[in-house]
Amino acid sequence: MPAVARWTVMTVLSLVVASYAAMLLSVPRVQPPFIQDRVSIVPLAVYGHLAGGMFAIAFGPFQFSRRLRSRHINVHRWMGRTYLIAVVVGGLSGLALARMSQGGNIAHLGFALLALGWIFTAARAYRHIRAGDDIAHRRWMIRNFSLTFAAVMLRIYIPLSFAFGIPFEQAYPAIAWLCWLPNVAVAEWALVPRVTSSR
Repeated sequence: MPAVARWTVMTVLSLVVASYAAMLLSVPRVQPPFIQDRVSIVPLAVYGHLAGGMFAIAFGPFQFSRRLRSRHINVHRWMGRTYLIAVVVGGLSGLALARMSQGGNIAHLGFALLALGWIFTAARAYRHIRAGDDIAHRRWMIRNFSLTFAAVMLRIYIPLSFAFGIPFEQAYPAIAWLCWLPNVAVAEWALVPRVTSSR
């Protein structure tokens, strides 16, 4: 698939999930029961995770747009700053919510490591751009967005598990890992230097 097509698919899926998060934030009555339950216990964590995740997944794809970087560098920078703040807010609140996730200890650990990795890769990306190392910054941003994209994969795997008749209680602990580990593997594969033949 051409790079433009891959970016378009990624962006559309990301914006769909961002729109869903915006709906949950602005229309509380449509929140699923488990979210309403968490809101009653830790409202700041829930709303921080929804808001941080919403901005991160919405802005993330555009940080990889060469056209935006070349024509509107200030927009790229401000979106990048907003993205990184959103990741920190979403990651810290996600870490707080991980211990309350459905699926037991396996799911708790999967989501906790996702949150920690999300914050860590964002910090590395920020450190490198502050040092003026654009190449390293971009590499860490690719890793970071692969974790941000877990929000999309989670919402793909859950209906797929239903379609294959896998009970939610069995599927969700695995999904807590599957929504991000393969993403990281793909990102690392994409970052491997390719040797082109001169013949």
